[in-house]
Amino acid sequence: MKKIILVLLAVTAILFSCSKTKDKDIDNPNKGEITVETDESFKSVIEALAERYMALNPLTKINVVIKKEDLGFLDLLNKKARVVVMSRELSNQEKAAFDTKVELPWQPAKFAADAVLFVVPKDSPVESVSMDEIYKELTSDSKNLIFDGTNSSNLNFVAQKFNKKPADLKFSIINGNENVVSQLKNYPGKIGVISYNTISRPFGEEAQRLRTELKILKVIKNGKVYEPSLDNLKTMNYPFTRVLYLLTNETYYGLGNGFIRFSCQQLGQIVVEKEGLQPYNIFKREVQMR
Repeated sequence: MKKIILVLLAVTAILFSCSKTKDKDIDNPNKGEITVETDESFKSVIEALAERYMALNPLTKINVVIKKEDLGFLDLLNKKARVVVMSRELSNQEKAAFDTKVELPWQPAKFAADAVLFVVPKDSPVESVSMDEIYKELTSDSKNLIFDGTNSSNLNFVAQKFNKKPADLKFSIINGNENVVSQLKNYPGKIGVISYNTISRPFGEEAQRLRTELKILKVIKNGKVYEPSLDNLKTMNYPFTRVLYLLTNETYYGLGNGFIRFSCQQLGQIVVEKEGLQPYNIFKREVQMR
């Protein structure tokens, strides 16, 4: 009888230990650690969202890792990152791969409107560039457009805009959005291609410095001139407006989904607005006067 009791106690202890370990290992929106991967173009807004989320949830840790957009998506499929930031439309094959490997339907969580900018040094006489001119440069051996790298969100988005593959285009490279701006003056006649989020933070010291070094070109489409103002991002009138969205491979309501929900709801949208981007989910504020 004593042996039976001892066996039962041992089994109970093992089951309790396994249950305790399982509970400890599974995170939730208020506790745990995850990796979020983002292209360098969206570093500022994602770091701001992660910092605010962790401040509200002190037992969480969100590691923001900078990685090219295409590589980040592969890491998501291979479970190396819990959440990734995307800006381009996935191909049907990529959506199918997501559905198969992640075992979740492809559901983008849209949270902000960003844009691809075409910039020149402050003292350049150039004021605008047309869609036709951009396309011509992308097929020219002169390689006058400078992108921040291959597999980057800026290159992917511009290529998709012209229904081309990045490999079919001709361009120059300076790694990093900020480096493109800082080194552009060394390449007369070239046009830099950067993200709006790189310079959008109104009071960020680095963003302010970069804004003093460049001129943002207006884009001409069908005879109309557009600049990347928040109004034009809100209406999607600026031709290179893009919607940023989050994807996760998390199949339960854990820290990844908690971070996504936060980013898309009011507190997260306030963070997006403070970053100088256009919030995707706009919350109306009504004041009644009596």
